[in-house]
Amino acid sequence: MISRRTLLGTGAAVAVASPAIAQEYPRRGLQIIVPANAGGPSDIGARILASLLEKEVGQSVVVVNKPGAGAQLGLTEFVRSRPDGYTLGVVHLPGTNTIILDPERKTIFGPDGFILLVNQVLDPGVIWVKADSPFKTLADLVAAAKKEPGKLSACTTGILSDDHLAILMLEEATGAKFRVVHFDGAAQQFTAILGGHVDVAFDNVGSVRKRAMAGEVRVLAVMDNERSKLMPDSPTTKELSFPTVISSSTRGIAVPKGTPPAVQAYLVTALQKAMSTPEHAAKMADVGLEVRMMSGAEYQKYFDNVHAIAKKYTEAARKQ
Repeated sequence: MISRRTLLGTGAAVAVASPAIAQEYPRRGLQIIVPANAGGPSDIGARILASLLEKEVGQSVVVVNKPGAGAQLGLTEFVRSRPDGYTLGVVHLPGTNTIILDPERKTIFGPDGFILLVNQVLDPGVIWVKADSPFKTLADLVAAAKKEPGKLSACTTGILSDDHLAILMLEEATGAKFRVVHFDGAAQQFTAILGGHVDVAFDNVGSVRKRAMAGEVRVLAVMDNERSKLMPDSPTTKELSFPTVISSSTRGIAVPKGTPPAVQAYLVTALQKAMSTPEHAAKMADVGLEVRMMSGAEYQKYFDNVHAIAKKYTEAARKQ
């Protein structure tokens, strides 16, 4: 019989697997479904984690990319997988939340359709412009967008993405109004901004950091309460007197609903060990991804909070 015991860690329950499960599971390789294209931040983070997780579980861990329909195809395949612990999935917040909340999506799963294990990344949102943009500060941008509502164009990486919700947050907080342009990923954003076709972009630290360091773009603000360790010279929206404009993309690991509790416990322990290694920290920092581990009740509380915020702005977006 597989048993489990739990110890309380800082801010969350840390599951400790019994010796029995170490013998019975896993008996073969695992796969992590990433509902995005290869080469993007989600894929890169998952592959870094997979290589380290292999050492903890003693089996191969293969990343499988399943992009399409704004992550819905990959998420659908993941939640439909056999709940035996051999198929894990990357869950993005609030992207997963807005997919669930949008009635036009007609998803086969709800917020309880999977089980959250450990969050790996919290990638703060950023508001950025071309390096030679006339907008030097976020205040400059907001003032212009208020003076001529709808004139300035602002782009996202997708409809109802965290970037889209961030624009709605900024508009609500300031009274500014942008002409929103939706793209399918960061690559199209850079082409449009650097080509002078769009005025401002909303994205994340992980996507923008290297170009900002190279002087190609100017970051007006990081949408977080604290300065990013990977972009310490950029002010936060909280510092700039916009405390309600807080946005990020989190990426964590989940398993399908019905996965045995003892298997969940084993995976939580293995994931936490892999994410706690110096090698994981170094590799993630090198690619511009901030590690923010959450598990247990802490992770579920975070999900519920994001879901509530996403519901508000999803409804607002659908009315536009």
